[in-house]
Amino acid sequence: MSINNHILFPELLKVIKSLNFNTIDQDRKLILQALIDYIQQKTNAQKEIRLNFICTHNSRRSHLSQIWAQTAADYFKIESVNCYSGGTEATALFPMIAETLKRSGFKIKILSEGKNPIYSIKNSKNSRSIIGFSKKYDDHFNPTSEFAAILTCSQADKDCPFITGAEKRIPIPFEDPKQFDNNSLQKEKYQERSLQIATELFYVFSKIK
Repeated sequence: MSINNHILFPELLKVIKSLNFNTIDQDRKLILQALIDYIQQKTNAQKEIRLNFICTHNSRRSHLSQIWAQTAADYFKIESVNCYSGGTEATALFPMIAETLKRSGFKIKILSEGKNPIYSIKNSKNSRSIIGFSKKYDDHFNPTSEFAAILTCSQADKDCPFITGAEKRIPIPFEDPKQFDNNSLQKEKYQERSLQIATELFYVFSKIK
C-alpha cells in the first residue's frame, strides 16, 4: 500500500517517522488485533469505516485516539475512514491535549470558547479539519449505526456494556494522563501517552492490506 507522505505537515511527519512498533509488546498486539480485523473486513468489503473512540469524559484519551487514527488512515491512504469520539458524559477537551497535539505538528485553532470549546485540528494543508469538542458518544455529531465502538478507558468499558448502533465493541484501554495534572511531569506524561496512542494506531493501520 502506498504511503501518503507528502500531504502531512513536516513536523508531524517527523514525529510519525520516529514511532517504533517494537515498543508494542505481544500482549498489547493481541488486544489491537480486534481493531485490525474490523478495519480489514470493512476494507475488503469496500465499505465505510466508522470508528468511535469512547472514554468517560471525552476530554483526553478518546480525542487523542480519534485524531491519531484519522491521521494514520490518511498516512496509509486507507480510504473511507471516519473517526469520531465521545464520552459517557460531556465535559470539555482538556487544553493540554490541544497543546500536546500542537507540539507534534498538528495545526490547531479554537473555533469557539466557553465551558466546552470547539477546536479545528488539521494534519495537512489540504485535509479536512477534525472538529474537537467534548460530547456524549451518542451525540448527533457521531454515527448512529454501522460503526465500531473503541473503549479507550476501563471505566467507559464498564459503564457501557451495550452501545446502541455499534457493530463491534473493542476495548483498547490506555492509562489516563490526568493523574499528572498540575505537577512537573504533566507535559512529559501527556506527550508520552499521545505517542503511545499514535504508535499503536499507526501499527493498526500499517497492517491493513
